[in-house]
Amino acid sequence: MSKTTVTLCVPPQGYFAERWKESSMPTLGVLSMAACLEKEGFGVTSLPAHILRWSTEDIARHVAETKPDLFGLTVTTENRFDAFDVARAVKRVRPETTVVLGGPHCTATALDTLSHIPEVDMVVSGEGEVTVVELARAIEAGGRATDLARIDGLSFRDGGRIVTNGLRGKLPDLNVLPMPARHLEDMAAYNFFVDVPGRGKLPAANIMTSRGCPFDCNFCATPTNWGRKVRGVSPERVLEEIEHCMDRYGVQAIWFYDDTLNYNPKRLETICDLMIERKLNLSWFCEVRVDALERPLFDKMVEAGLFHFGFGVESANERICRDIIGKKATLQQAIDVIDWANEAKITANPFFIFSHPTETWEEALQTLEFAESLRGRAQCSMAILHVYPSTELWDRAVAEKKIPADFTWTNPDDPRIVELPEAQGRIPLYMDKLTWFQISTIIFRFSQSAMKVSLWSKVTKAARRINSWRRFVQYFVMGLALIKLKLERGKRSGADEKMAKKAEF
Repeated sequence: MSKTTVTLCVPPQGYFAERWKESSMPTLGVLSMAACLEKEGFGVTSLPAHILRWSTEDIARHVAETKPDLFGLTVTTENRFDAFDVARAVKRVRPETTVVLGGPHCTATALDTLSHIPEVDMVVSGEGEVTVVELARAIEAGGRATDLARIDGLSFRDGGRIVTNGLRGKLPDLNVLPMPARHLEDMAAYNFFVDVPGRGKLPAANIMTSRGCPFDCNFCATPTNWGRKVRGVSPERVLEEIEHCMDRYGVQAIWFYDDTLNYNPKRLETICDLMIERKLNLSWFCEVRVDALERPLFDKMVEAGLFHFGFGVESANERICRDIIGKKATLQQAIDVIDWANEAKITANPFFIFSHPTETWEEALQTLEFAESLRGRAQCSMAILHVYPSTELWDRAVAEKKIPADFTWTNPDDPRIVELPEAQGRIPLYMDKLTWFQISTIIFRFSQSAMKVSLWSKVTKAARRINSWRRFVQYFVMGLALIKLKLERGKRSGADEKMAKKAEF
């Protein structure tokens, strides 16, 4: 057993833009790295601060008491500022602990992070299972720069300069990885349940069976983070992990966390066959590509327990999908899949995005009206287009000067960008042809149609964040859009009531 100890931490905010209030999912990347460290004999602690309801100071006290040699933080673009605060606190109480950041945000931002956050010693870019083991070995050997320089995927400081090693190659065979080390955490603390029609709230587990995406949507960072070649574990290994979660944690529902579960239809068919043959009586959710889904496979998925599935529509306008996003799936394919879902009495969850490059108000309305037409037939989700690092959209936004050349992801309040933390996270929004009033109208109108959130709760939450004239104007415009929508809705209700009375007369 190695004497080197490692703590892997999810920041207090959690893995996403906003913490789930009632339940959450374990962070599989952290648990996968923890399993690899355990396998190699390192003492490892998994610290899900968001589930433990620990503050940054709670984490600092824990580090002061346990004295880990290596402290790792998982970072998404949404939770980066929270992660930076934890890094600062750890270094304050124990400077000799090596602080390393990894996760989706770090693939393209290592230099930016190390240049602006001195409390971060190292950044791991890309898949971290092999890198973190090699790093732990190097720390155990004394943490010499010559040893660190041999670790692919690692960026670190050597004196006053930042050293960036070569990229870590993607793991060719995911079957060699141990199952995520769920035993290091209290799975019951996640309170992870999914509400399945006809079955009620079922205890659930999230499982990721593949990495990568072969498609090329301009806004998506998945090909950068996981690669374009999709790698999946074998169907037998998928069932092994499912049955492990059922036997050890009483799981009755599975949330497949793959970007596209049906990337290989034959593989998914085999997984479904195994679930049916073993009579697991599972309910499960997944995300799919509608242009890779045919009716016989869909029917088998339903037979195997599919109760809810998501898929990207993005825009109802053909020009935006074809020429701007680079999406090959058609609107008719989405409509067909929604029809199949209604026939099977399961939930279809199409995703929509607004404010694409060159998207006009008329084109945005086309998408909004299509989404509204699905009320009662699908559970729709939406977002305003984010600009994530290392995407095609990022390159375009920089070239168009929508993102300043000197922009840093470490600045918590850059007045040159627009963001909407209450709903979308601390990420720049891409704004082109649509005005902020129009975007606000889309947000509120979509929310009213989808009945997903309390608009008043969002407004009051936003109001508490106003600390500058710029933000006041931003939220004032949003308020005007909301008032206008409510007035129009009131007029329509009044007109409908008059028509009803005339009909009765």
